[in-house]
Parts: sequence; C-alpha cells; structure tokens
Amino acid sequence: MTLPNLMVLLLQDAASSDGGVINVLVERFNEGGQWMWPVLICLIIGLAIAFERIITLNRADINTRKFIVGIKHSLDDGGVSAAEEICAKTRGPVAAVFQAGLLRHDEGIDAVEKAVVSYGSIEMSFLERGLVWLSLFISLAPMLGFLGTVVGMIEAFDAIESAGDISPSLVAGGIKVALLTTAFGLIVAIVLQFFYNYAVSKIDRIVVEMEDASIELIDSLVLLQAGRPVAPQVADVGDSDESV
Repeated sequence: MTLPNLMVLLLQDAASSDGGVINVLVERFNEGGQWMWPVLICLIIGLAIAFERIITLNRADINTRKFIVGIKHSLDDGGVSAAEEICAKTRGPVAAVFQAGLLRHDEGIDAVEKAVVSYGSIEMSFLERGLVWLSLFISLAPMLGFLGTVVGMIEAFDAIESAGDISPSLVAGGIKVALLTTAFGLIVAIVLQFFYNYAVSKIDRIVVEMEDASIELIDSLVLLQAGRPVAPQVADVGDSDESV
C-alpha cells in the first residue's frame, strides 16, 4: 500500500468516525485531485516546523528580571564564579549571553561587550532557525494551489473539447475542482502564517530582553570592578521612602 493510499484511508476513517466539517474537508480533498497532495505535504511539514519552534521558544523564555536579580546578588555574594554557575544552570539565550560575558570579565569591559555582541548574534540565529523553511511553505502552498488550478482548468477545457459541447454542468464541475486546490493552498498559507507571526513576535521579545539584560550585565561588572555593590540595597530603598 502506497503512502497516498494510506493517507486517503486515514482521512476516510476520520470522516466516518466524525461528522460535519471533517466529512466536507475529506470530500473536497478527494475532489481536488492529485495537486492537493503537495499542498497537504506543505501543511504537515510547516506545522511540524511551527510546533518545534514554538516549543523551543517557550523553553528559551525565562523570567529575565528574576534571573538578573539573582545574578546581581551572586556577584555581590560569591563573585563572578557564582554568577557563572547560575548561568550554567539556567536555560535560554539570556543566560548563555551572560555566561559568555562573564567568562571574559578578566580581559576587561571591552572584551565583555564584544563577547556579548558575538554570542547574542549566535543565539539570535538559533532562535530564528527553521523560520526560513516555514516562510518557504507559506509561499509555496498557495503557488502549488494556483498551479493545480491552472492544470485543472486546462484539463476542464480538454474535456469540453473532447465532448464537443459546452455543457454548463461540465464547465462548472471542471472549474470547481480546479479552484479547490487554490482554496486549500490559501487555507494552508493562512494557518502557517499565524504560527510564523507568533514565532517572530516571540523572538523579537526575547531579543529585546537579551539586549536589555546585556546592558545591565556590563553595568554590573563596572560596579563590581569599582568595588561597589551590584544588587540594589533594601536599606537604600527604605531611606528613599522616608525622605519622600
């Protein structure tokens, strides 16, 4: 049994066990012909990439403010080695960039800045990995649908030519089948575009947090080298409240 036949059987089983929309989708899919399969493949691969990116991005997203506060307290209490240990135990690009900067603290602030910029670019490329392919399938699905429509229209006109008679039912049936591939291609592109925009917005937010956190890291190392406390002091906050 070939893969297309197996997928048809699975779709038919799903349609028989459920009603309504699934029955209609399976029926329309079968009516669309062979050009529906490339569109379906685009949907399956695109969803696989989208789910992988969403899971990865959610795992990379941490409470950045809490992490920075912990790093500052570690710098005050145990020095750079204690902060490096926290970074090693924390997942995500922010912790990786912090660790890269802390490993260069002996070489000076300029070396820390270069390390932060370099590793920030690397982490950003890791976050964006796979989005190019997702964008490809977003563009490819409607194009395959349009191609299926064109081929279907050619076949419809060939059927009219062979019949030698312009029958309304023959013309309408051929055009309907041809347009199904376009409709499914656009549906696939819309679904994948939603996941793509979600991933891009998630990446943008993580990158902004990573840049803000990097600035705070450099400021903290400057204070540490000057022998001043890095973490905000509770007593100072109380004094400021009393003065107000």
